[in-house]
Amino acid sequence: MNPSNDIAVEVAGLTKTFGSVVAVDAVDLTIGSGAYFVLLGPSGGGKTTLLRLIGGFAKPTAGRVTLHGQDVSELPPDKRPTSMVFQSYALFPHMSVERNVAYGLKLQKMPKDRIRDTVNRMLDLVGLEGLNARMPHELSGGQQQRVQLARSLVLESDILLLDEPLAALDAKLRKDMCLELKRIQEQVGITFIHVTHNQEEAMTIADRIAIIADGRLVEEGAPRDIYRRPQKRFTAGFIGENNLFDGKVMEVADGVAEVDLGFARLAIGLDGISAIRVADKATISVRSEALEIVPAGAAPADDMLIIPATYVREVYLGLTTSDLVRLPNGDEIIVRRLSSGAGIRAAETGGEIRIGWHKGDARLHVE
Repeated sequence: MNPSNDIAVEVAGLTKTFGSVVAVDAVDLTIGSGAYFVLLGPSGGGKTTLLRLIGGFAKPTAGRVTLHGQDVSELPPDKRPTSMVFQSYALFPHMSVERNVAYGLKLQKMPKDRIRDTVNRMLDLVGLEGLNARMPHELSGGQQQRVQLARSLVLESDILLLDEPLAALDAKLRKDMCLELKRIQEQVGITFIHVTHNQEEAMTIADRIAIIADGRLVEEGAPRDIYRRPQKRFTAGFIGENNLFDGKVMEVADGVAEVDLGFARLAIGLDGISAIRVADKATISVRSEALEIVPAGAAPADDMLIIPATYVREVYLGLTTSDLVRLPNGDEIIVRRLSSGAGIRAAETGGEIRIGWHKGDARLHVE
C-alpha cells in the first residue's frame, strides 16, 4: 500500500464538457503520494466530476490523467490503482458486513483463508471488529460508511477516492468520522482524495486543499495558508468568515499599494502580486476574528486602522458571538469575538462605535 512514486496524481489541461456545459475547465493539478488531499468548493463547481475523471468513471474531453507516472486517461476504473467511496453507502443489503467487505477479494479469486484474515484486519482498522455477521440495516449511518470504507481499502489500491463520504451524517458524527478518516489514512499511508463542500471537514482532515469553482482550480495550498493567506478573492469570500472591502488602487510603490476603500485609504503589501496598476479594482479582505470593536476613549495600537461604524445587532453562537456593524458607506460587516459569560452586548443597537484591525491582518486581492 506504499507507492514509491512521490507524485500520486497529475492532471494536465483536464477538461470535461457535457454539451455546452463545461464541468471541468483545463485543470492542472499535482497531488503528492501519501497525502490527504481535499477538493473543496461550492456545490456544482466540478469537484465530483474531477474526481470521477481521476477514477476513470468519466472520460475527459481534453487533457490527461497520470497516476504514479502512468497515463491512464483511456483506462477504465478497474485498470487504475484507485478505489472509490461513494456518497451513498451502496452496500449490498442482503450481505453481511463480512461478505460486503470480502466481495472485491472474491472477484479477485483470493483464497478463502486469506480473505477472512484480510477482512478481519480491515474491520479492526475501521473500528468494526466483531460486527462481521451484522446486516447493513442493523448498522448506524456511521457504521455503514465504515463498511464502505473497509470494502474500498481492502482492495489495497494506491489511491482512495472519496466523494462527499460524510454528507449523509449528522454534524456530531461527521466530526468524529473526520478524525477517524485522518487516523486511517495516516495508518495505511496511501493517497486519499476527498471531495466536500464542508469547510470545517476539509480543514480537519486535509494536508492540502484545492479550491474548485466553476470547473476551475481557483487556488491550492495547505489549510492554514488557504485560511490565513488566501491569494484569490473567491477563496477569501468562500473560506471562513471574511469581510471584503472593494476599492481602487491609488498608488503602487516599493511593494506597497495604497487602496481607496471609499471610507478609508489603506496601504497594504503586495505579497507577491505583480500584475497590479494604478486605477485597478482591488479587494481587501479581513477575517471577522481579526476585527475589533475599539472602546470609546481607548487608544488604539499604532498599527491599527480605525473606522467609524454603527452597531446593528449581536448574534450569539455559543463559543463565539458575531457583532454586525454598518460602515459609513452602508456595507454591513461582521466582528467575531469569544462570547463573554455574562452575554454583555458590545454596544447598543444604533450606537456609534469604532472598529479596527491591525494592518498586517488585511489581505490584498486583485482578481
